[in-house]
Amino acid sequence: MEPAINVALLWLLFGGTHIALATKRPRAALVRRFGEWGFVGAYSAVALVSFAVLVNYFALHRLEGTGGIGLAAVPLVRWLLYAMAAIGAAVMAMSLFDYPLSAYALLSKAKAYEPRAIERISRHGFFAGLGLLALAHALLATHLTGTAFFGVLALFTWVGAAHQDAKLLAQRGEVHRRYMEVTSFVPFAAIVSGRQRLDLRGIPAAAWVAAVVVPWLLRTFHDSIFAGGGAYAIAAVAIGAAIASLQSFRAQRRQAATSALNVGAA
Repeated sequence: MEPAINVALLWLLFGGTHIALATKRPRAALVRRFGEWGFVGAYSAVALVSFAVLVNYFALHRLEGTGGIGLAAVPLVRWLLYAMAAIGAAVMAMSLFDYPLSAYALLSKAKAYEPRAIERISRHGFFAGLGLLALAHALLATHLTGTAFFGVLALFTWVGAAHQDAKLLAQRGEVHRRYMEVTSFVPFAAIVSGRQRLDLRGIPAAAWVAAVVVPWLLRTFHDSIFAGGGAYAIAAVAIGAAIASLQSFRAQRRQAATSALNVGAA
């Protein structure tokens, strides 16, 4: 069978379980059974296993099968797509510094959100940046396997962001609607349209450093990312998800402690 078809089917497995388990009824049933953080652990385990199978298959078959779009052969387009990938990686890296206190942090209980500096660029910075990175690679891929892997990844970022917003709209109603009205998924779209202003001073210095270092690291080690059956890529995603979960947990604990102190003082 054409490897690109198998990649698409494995994406369907990952995406289907990822979204299905997060929908209202399955999620509520699992939370009742395992608790909030127990659900997070089970959900993450299913996602990691299905993602690992997908990446491993792609890593082993990425240079097989039918030829891809291969726009790398067009010099001007190649450099434009390189720039798109670099911007995407930079936005992804910067978004991690706002995630623990964002509207999308794990188990966030905040009732209102004021867009932080990086969220003004994109409320879904990680998804949006990853989408740009993936789309560039889908167009550059020399094999259809790569076009399928990165093309579906780009689609998944959009679907995932839309699913998150739909879920939070159902949970928080007008609060999340107002947040969406003054922000955008597409980087800089809200700023260009006048719904938001760019706040460069509000972006932490560490985020600026990450915006430079991460694209450089990805380019430097590009040929090794899927080596070893994709072990490096799988490990990077697993470690990144664990760090994000820990940051979110600590942020929620701090918020809960602050709320308790405020109630006590009142």
